[in-house]
Amino acid sequence: MTTKNILVTGGMGFVGSYLVDKLVQRGHRVRIFDNLDPQVHPNRELPDYANPHAEFIQADIRDYDALKKALQGIEIIFHKAAAVGVGQSQYEIKKYVDVNTGGTANLLDILVNNKHNIEKLIVAASQTSYGEGRYTCAEHGPQHPGLRPENQLKRANWEHKCPVCKKDMPPAPVPEDTERLCHTIYAQTKTHQEDMVLNIGRAYKIPSVALRYFNIFGPRQSLSNPYTGVTAIFMSRLKNNKRPVIYEDGKQSRDFISVHDIVRANILAMEKSEGDYQAFNVGSGIGTSIEHIALTLSNILGTEHLAPHIPGTYRQGDTRHSIADISRIKKTLGFKPSVSFQHGMEELVEWGRDREAIDGFAKAQDALQQRGLI
Repeated sequence: MTTKNILVTGGMGFVGSYLVDKLVQRGHRVRIFDNLDPQVHPNRELPDYANPHAEFIQADIRDYDALKKALQGIEIIFHKAAAVGVGQSQYEIKKYVDVNTGGTANLLDILVNNKHNIEKLIVAASQTSYGEGRYTCAEHGPQHPGLRPENQLKRANWEHKCPVCKKDMPPAPVPEDTERLCHTIYAQTKTHQEDMVLNIGRAYKIPSVALRYFNIFGPRQSLSNPYTGVTAIFMSRLKNNKRPVIYEDGKQSRDFISVHDIVRANILAMEKSEGDYQAFNVGSGIGTSIEHIALTLSNILGTEHLAPHIPGTYRQGDTRHSIADISRIKKTLGFKPSVSFQHGMEELVEWGRDREAIDGFAKAQDALQQRGLI
């Protein structure tokens, strides 16, 4: 691909910053649009990993005029700017709708009402749009249930039951054509982002791609943001000599994928037209239990004495299992995960050993408890 003028919204964030590095490395001219949200960047300070070869505009995705100016001369857009926090979205509703849905509306409104030279628009979507994952009953086949009934959770009966025979069902990978059942405001706003981008992309013939990220981990994920990914939250607890807290029984599973593989998926989506106007799961295709995450981090850090605390409580809206079916992105874009879970965790720990980690987990948990969400 020839050199392009590229805008990365949220380009100082976890995924965005690595994407900026890769784009600069490949010879592209990159412009970053980021508000340096203090929940991610304390005191709105520029992170030490900020790429000096990229232009930086400090502005909010909700600022229509600033975004319009930033889009001048741009040929490719990676839209990563978003408020991120599943639990927090359940009580900071206006913020999440304004930033995620409203910010995307700003971007698209500018494109359709002004002249532009956009060749590709790639949006960060989310696996949370599916709600629960897929399950398979040996007798009655594939199932995609809704939330587990609260009376079941109160009995600490964690696994999903077949609606016919009532037996526990093992999880199965989730393909892209699975019905989306949003259970949180965050999930709804990420679904809005995806649907709006693909809708306007098709209507105005702007090649667009939605990448449904599963659980991303790796260096640069804030260790002081209690609403970020579970790996960073657990690492922050351990660095502060505190035990990781796990809801339910710790056997619930997620699909963890390295930030480096996420960046590779973005580059493939940019360079290959075969993925245009489609949504793709981006995950490893492997489920890992939350308890295993905590134990792995403790083992690498040498904090085995800080065993995870599993009190048997549950959080409203949490899914039991979520694993990506990545056959579509493999076939269409040639994507295959390259970073193993163990290597990725070792890289995270090595990066984070000397990083500041302010443990805000208790404060975040209190906010949920006060509202009856735990």
